[in-house]
Amino acid sequence: MTIRKKIACLAAGVALTAAPLTASAQEFINILTGGTSGVYYPVGGALSKIYSDGIEGAKVQVQSTKASVENLNLLQQGKGEIGLALGDSVKLAAEGSADAGFPQPLDKLRGISAMYPNFIQIVASKESGIKTLADLKGKALSVGAPKSGTELNARAILAAAGMSYDDLGQVEYLPFAESVDLMKNRQLDATLQSAGLGVASLKDLSTSIPITVVSVPADVAEKLGAPYVAENIPANTYDGQNEAVPTVAVINFLVSSSNVSDDLAYQMTKLLYENLDELKAAHAATASIDVQNALKGMPIPVHPGAQKYYDEVGVKAE
Repeated sequence: MTIRKKIACLAAGVALTAAPLTASAQEFINILTGGTSGVYYPVGGALSKIYSDGIEGAKVQVQSTKASVENLNLLQQGKGEIGLALGDSVKLAAEGSADAGFPQPLDKLRGISAMYPNFIQIVASKESGIKTLADLKGKALSVGAPKSGTELNARAILAAAGMSYDDLGQVEYLPFAESVDLMKNRQLDATLQSAGLGVASLKDLSTSIPITVVSVPADVAEKLGAPYVAENIPANTYDGQNEAVPTVAVINFLVSSSNVSDDLAYQMTKLLYENLDELKAAHAATASIDVQNALKGMPIPVHPGAQKYYDEVGVKAE
């Protein structure tokens, strides 16, 4: 074999060895979700299967987190490729808000799609006697993990109702499942959970003790303004809830970062909408996802890769 042929063979061998490593690095997808008893986690699990099946050679994992605020900070740090977050958290992250957990504006966040609404669900034990927001005064309430999207919602809603944590008898900063455990043990009067309808934690609670779903009046939604909207929790969403209950909702967004390539963002967006049935089978909360609403209310720049898909299917920003 001539020296020239040896060099050519060596070069080919290096190329074959290096190529899969490069492809693997480009195709690693860490999906940032939330607690295992919430909605983000099963939605992330469904996306993991969709991306594993649809992106050749992709190595996909689902990371359980404290949800919105942590997810957005991790995306900014390049520690995730895609994640779920509440619209108000995304807006505050882009603007910068130390109180919300964003000391500096997060400038690397890029939007993939609007998803489904999170309903603010305030559920009290029936024996607590709590029926309205005003009834929470002097009572023990869990408001979600510290500086989570849920906790930001709790602060905003109480403020719009002319209240604050100072009006409560006790404030607990606990994830969904832990809040429910305390209520079952009569150590907590109520829990505020920002999640899709039928969230597992509240279904568990409603089958364990008699509950009351606390109403949030429409005027609170009006005072809050965008991205909050007035909604109803349909009757029989939870055991013992025989009537629809007014509340407020805020849209969840699927978010990526400028660190993610246009090609990968395009594939993740395209596969999301080509496999909606699979996603909706993961949790009933996702039933309202619609490509025509994908860019509605997007509080950050759309990822160029996602925009390429929307251009192909004729979806425009409102």
